[in-house]
Amino acid sequence: MTRPGGAATPIWAVLAIIAAAIVAHASYTADLSAFLPRSPTATQQLLIEQLRSGPAARLLLLAIEGGSGAERSQVSAELARRLRADPAFVAVNNGDAAGLERDREFLFAHRYQLSESLTPERFSAAGLRAAITDSLDLLASPAGTFLKPLLTRDPTGEMLGILDTFGAGRLPRAAEGVWSSPDGRHALLMAQVRAAGSDTDAQQAACDTVRRAFASSLGAIPAAARPSVALLMTGPPVFAVASRALIKGQVMRLSALAALLVAVLLLAVYRSLPALALTLVPVASGALAGVAAVALGFPAVHGITLGFGITLIGEAVDYSIYFFVQQAADWQHSVWPTIRLGMLTSICGLAALLPSAFPGLAQLGLYSVTGLVAAALVTRFVLPAWLPRELAIRDLSGLGVRLAGALPHLRRTRIALVPVALLAAAALYAHRGTLSHRELSALSPIPAATQALDEELRIEAGAPDMRYVIVASARDRESALAAAERLAAPLETLVEQGAIGGFDSAARYLPPLAVQRARQASLPPPTEIGARLREALSGAPVSASRLEPFVLDVERARSAPPLTRADLEGTSFAAAVDALLVRSADGWSALLPLAALGSGDLKPGAVAQVRAALAGEPRVHTVLLDLKAEADRLYSSYLTEAARLALAGLGAIVLLLVLALRSPGRVARVVAPLALAVLAVAGVLVALGGRLTILHLV
Repeated sequence: MTRPGGAATPIWAVLAIIAAAIVAHASYTADLSAFLPRSPTATQQLLIEQLRSGPAARLLLLAIEGGSGAERSQVSAELARRLRADPAFVAVNNGDAAGLERDREFLFAHRYQLSESLTPERFSAAGLRAAITDSLDLLASPAGTFLKPLLTRDPTGEMLGILDTFGAGRLPRAAEGVWSSPDGRHALLMAQVRAAGSDTDAQQAACDTVRRAFASSLGAIPAAARPSVALLMTGPPVFAVASRALIKGQVMRLSALAALLVAVLLLAVYRSLPALALTLVPVASGALAGVAAVALGFPAVHGITLGFGITLIGEAVDYSIYFFVQQAADWQHSVWPTIRLGMLTSICGLAALLPSAFPGLAQLGLYSVTGLVAAALVTRFVLPAWLPRELAIRDLSGLGVRLAGALPHLRRTRIALVPVALLAAAALYAHRGTLSHRELSALSPIPAATQALDEELRIEAGAPDMRYVIVASARDRESALAAAERLAAPLETLVEQGAIGGFDSAARYLPPLAVQRARQASLPPPTEIGARLREALSGAPVSASRLEPFVLDVERARSAPPLTRADLEGTSFAAAVDALLVRSADGWSALLPLAALGSGDLKPGAVAQVRAALAGEPRVHTVLLDLKAEADRLYSSYLTEAARLALAGLGAIVLLLVLALRSPGRVARVVAPLALAVLAVAGVLVALGGRLTILHLV
């Protein structure tokens, strides 16, 4: 005689092998894409691009502490040298001469194409006299040390002007030849990772490379000093790697602990290892089927899916418990309907997540629905074939009788639940304005001390927080550069007015072709430059003959080919242009990050001034992107949709119960304990000072 369910075993085995193969070859990710919509708006798309591959998402801030200033300087120089030689980094800056030499050579060679002060008036006799007089006056200042060797080739001070425009004044202070914190405790470096910010594996590899390079760089100082010198590292890549490690570690630990507790409880109840092993088969089958379904339906499986999904399908343990504890000859008719109804109610609640615009919720719904269906089917068709003929399970009928006898006494205490519900509802009402976290930072597992270190190093290095970014869109690269150039004048006005501390632009490092040609056209021909120079130097302490190198440079600059992106290769400006000039599906975008005065964010009034300045340039299609506000708004919409889908799922569950139980009273008795549990937990959490996040809702 064939045992019930025997034919299902080979089918289960084949499907399990196929699912395991799919799971083994699936892609997994732990980035923010779970919280990003599948069909984003234009503004959301800009935000997503910045979160995934923007310059802020790839910036590492490094600090070397301990030892003497000279020792920190030596380690900094060696570390910078090693990182510059590594293709994982597009730019490494620490303020040393080695890092600046190539940049200075490039700026000096192309100063007449890059100088924003270059106009026809500047090279008139009067303009030359004023510019050269300013340069001579600067010889007596601290800048004279830099200017004096350049005077015969750059008497108008174009190089100094370019350095000032590029923000040399906002760079960290220098000590022992490298960047240093204001208090002198840290030697500072900034490194730009080549990989996208969303590529957490590459970011982790880059962080590991920095640590290995630092360990090797300690060889530049005496052995006795090495133990006292340490590396501090922060920035979005560090946060991304740490977040993934923390989440992965906690999920693994909590999942293992939960599995252990369930196993211990079941073993204590069953007193049978075979029964325990069989109980876990539906859960394992459901988890495998769920991951395989998500891998087939989405490009990558998100960590949030694995973390929450295994929790949601944990109820599959109940299926086998019903099967073992309440098994009877006709269990398909006496027990299976109860399992089936429980599965269907769960599916109704979770299926509401499937149409979500956010991949994280949609994946969670697909994982859980598939997993529960698979677990129920394994319980129904596979377990009967695997059940030993003599399965010794602890007899719990006595405990069941005692619990049943206690129920009438417990019913008399139901009145105590009324004040519990009222207190919980009162707590929720009292905190109705602050019930939930609407900021994405609420989900960050990064410790406060690590976040404080990031803020400290960011202030010391003068690194912008990149919260506010102007995005100028255009059809092609050259048009995007032209748009960025047109925005420079109104933004410079805001800097002069003290509304903003500064801004960055790709057009500074790679001016549009039209601007380059106009600047070259401002340079007088050789037949005129000599006469103007002699007139300008009449009575000056410098003769025109000494400035012959200047005349030759001007002549070469007039006929020089225009600068292109290829000319920037080998300089730090190449990375800047690549970060600030990005291509999208609809064309090109020029990014202009804004810096606040001092530390902190732009004031609301300053933001209004920026918007007004942008409105004054109707020829340029611009968006002022507040990365933090947009990220919070996106997360808030994620939270709102999750709540809406949860309510839809609840409605579907109630409707199913009404159809199955055919009694409003019975439905109310089933739903009431669940509703009270949710109300009580939420009320206690809020009363203790907590706030609800997407994690509580899911």
